[in-house]
Amino acid sequence: MNPTREQAWETLTRYTKSEALLRHALAVEASTAWYARKLGEDEELWRVTALLHDFDYEMHPTLDKHPQDGAPILREEGYPEEVIEAVLSHANHLSVPRDTPLKKALFACDELSGFVHACGLVRPTGLEGLEPKSVKKKLKQPSFAAGVSREDVYEGAELMGLELDQHIANVVEALQPIASELGLRSEAA
Repeated sequence: MNPTREQAWETLTRYTKSEALLRHALAVEASTAWYARKLGEDEELWRVTALLHDFDYEMHPTLDKHPQDGAPILREEGYPEEVIEAVLSHANHLSVPRDTPLKKALFACDELSGFVHACGLVRPTGLEGLEPKSVKKKLKQPSFAAGVSREDVYEGAELMGLELDQHIANVVEALQPIASELGLRSEAA
């Protein structure tokens, strides 16, 4: 099966009702797709994987279950192993090697997309004009978006072979076109 974005969205929304989790999936999708285009990879496959990376989180919100207990559901629904392996690889506790560009990009985009989204939520102009230095300043505030693993943010940029400033700028650029879907204000509003 060559899964489509529409199929992945249907799977995601069947298992996920939280608006925050759906917005997170959209943010990770946008960032991961940005890297797929940049690297000349299969954008549809990368979008599918990004949308599904946390599809089971509402059912399995603990590390002893997420995402590993979601993998059999994805297999049952006919998703290819490449997607399932990448979903499993985004979780540090499973120690699945991040040995493909898709696995690296998914991991690199997961925490940072959430963090950049959080930065946009507290700015009057959303993501417009958001500079890497401002994001890095927020990263140094442990109380801001406290659930985001700073270690994963730094490790993700390194995995992509990028300076953190460049990775942040890329994610900001990737999220800007979907700012309104993420509930962010924009200068056009």
